[in-house]
Amino acid sequence: MDEVIPFLGHWVWWVVAGALLLLELTAPGVFFIWLAIAAAAVAVIDLVLPMNWQMELLVFAVFAVVSVFAGRSLLKGRRGDSSDSPHLNQRMAGYVGRSVTLEEPIADGRGRINLEGTLWEVRGPDAPKGAHVRVTGTDGMRLTVEKA
Repeated sequence: MDEVIPFLGHWVWWVVAGALLLLELTAPGVFFIWLAIAAAAVAVIDLVLPMNWQMELLVFAVFAVVSVFAGRSLLKGRRGDSSDSPHLNQRMAGYVGRSVTLEEPIADGRGRINLEGTLWEVRGPDAPKGAHVRVTGTDGMRLTVEKA
């Protein structure tokens, strides 16, 4: 290894960066791009400041950790949390906080409400038919309610 890496010089890191970019194209998610960036950074540094292969591996490991964490924090802010329809595929979560009237009384902790033309099973404290309740959460395919 002592003969191969010095012979290839900084080009070995460009090859590693290219291979990681190709791997990024074939693998789902966004991970290998950050390792490719780290490999390219080592290639640039090795071009300017020649290092032995042990130091190159150490610098790559440090850059890899830094770039992965930097990439995660960069992508965390771009997840689309500011959507105009945050509950688009979570219909039940969109009902939390709404006040409704019971269609069927809550007996033994179970009852039914009508929301947007759909009857939903609810769990909550016993209440008579026609009582006003507020949706506080979801429990599987049931809504949890409390007296409004």
